[in-house]
Amino acid sequence: MRPVWRVADVRAAEAGLMATLPPGTLMQRAAAGLARRCALLLADRGGVYGAPVLLLIGSGDNGGDALYAGAHLARRGAAVSALLVTPGRAHAEGLAALRAAGGRVVDRPPAVVDLVLDGIVGIGGTGGLRETADQLAASLLRHRGRDGVRATVVAVDVPSGVAVDTGDVPSTASGRPSAVRADVTVTFGALKPALVVGPAAPLAGQVELVDIGLGPWLRGTPALRVTEWSDVVDWWPSRGPAAEKYSRGVVGVATGSATYPGAAVLSVGGALAGPTGMVRYAGGARAEVLHQHPSVVATGRVADAGRVQAWVCGSGLGTGDDASAELRAVLAAPVPVVLDADALTLLVDGSLAEQLRRRDAPIVVTPHDREFARLSGEQPGADRVAAALRLAAWMNAVVLLKGDRTVIGTPDGRAYVNPTGTSALATGGTGDVLAGLLGSLLAGGLAPERAAAVAAYLHGLAGREAARSGPVTAPDVATALRPVIARLG
Repeated sequence: MRPVWRVADVRAAEAGLMATLPPGTLMQRAAAGLARRCALLLADRGGVYGAPVLLLIGSGDNGGDALYAGAHLARRGAAVSALLVTPGRAHAEGLAALRAAGGRVVDRPPAVVDLVLDGIVGIGGTGGLRETADQLAASLLRHRGRDGVRATVVAVDVPSGVAVDTGDVPSTASGRPSAVRADVTVTFGALKPALVVGPAAPLAGQVELVDIGLGPWLRGTPALRVTEWSDVVDWWPSRGPAAEKYSRGVVGVATGSATYPGAAVLSVGGALAGPTGMVRYAGGARAEVLHQHPSVVATGRVADAGRVQAWVCGSGLGTGDDASAELRAVLAAPVPVVLDADALTLLVDGSLAEQLRRRDAPIVVTPHDREFARLSGEQPGADRVAAALRLAAWMNAVVLLKGDRTVIGTPDGRAYVNPTGTSALATGGTGDVLAGLLGSLLAGGLAPERAAAVAAYLHGLAGREAARSGPVTAPDVATALRPVIARLG
């Protein structure tokens, strides 16, 4: 997993490293990596030589990084112009280096621009962009290059204007994000939360991490961790030569009803795609489940289902007395449970609080934002990671807070973010598929936070796979899970 660090941790690491180096070394390392990435982008647009490049320069070290990178590009023949957002406060040495390399300071953007380097505000910025900088950020989409194509926007460390530690993005009075939207962000030394979580993450575009030697100086606990494909491969339950259906795990699925049979079919479909050897269904949609999935063992009640290693409960279950009784039966089982959709609604009135407290086995809850608000009494707000962790600690459960960048929080304060999310999954029933897959992973023996991370990662890939064929439905996602999981080997 890739660690993500808060601003204070990055600053402390930078201070420790700089104390061992000649003055300016760290900035030169950052600028060299930034210039290298810009040169590669310009190579795809006709080459570096003669390429019109615009630097947007603020008053801090972020602007210094951009100025030194601009000097590198100017020495390779690029036509580099710097627009100073706060004249008189630009990084003096960087500005001198740019001028010495043939770059120039301008009062307005050139008519033709291939690449814009956003060096307005770095990781020390707060509260969105000031008026002049905001106007510049809003104008970036109007710039065109030599080929007539919109200028490529490269953010230095983070897109200017984002809340670095939370991933929030302040808005203007009209509702427009008061931040730069980048095609590429070149970040230095460590990933920051705004690059991977919250509404800021899409503004970062493609993120490239430049190693400046910071790694050994980053101490303490990361703000969160990003799941990678290698983690999914390592954690996926293995099958030995002696494996059989029971040793691979049995997952119970208590979802759906006569009113909502589709939820049962979809959640069972997600469970069948997972690593377990058997799925037991308990609920009012058993006829529909058996018609779609004849390998499933189906009964009408949780009490009649037999032994399982994990339960999935909630999707389409309803919120009446019968549904409440089934949820109580699931919670009484001494195995991990996934609570989704209607099961979360049944928790809101507090009548099951004592039963939840008595449980020793893990619980994973999978709320979207509205369900989160009902459970916690407030919206996730600007800091989705902190919100997920608060709810996890209060419920003593792993929280999978669904969204474009799904956040997973544990009761002991660890947080993870999923990088594979896609808007293609914003359609009815896809969460049912996710819950089923998650339950199968729990029954297969994964720790709850790992099961949640793996399920979210593969679910996101399945959504992307399904989107290749057009508009996505939940059955498409369930079907796409199989070829995605097949890649695990």
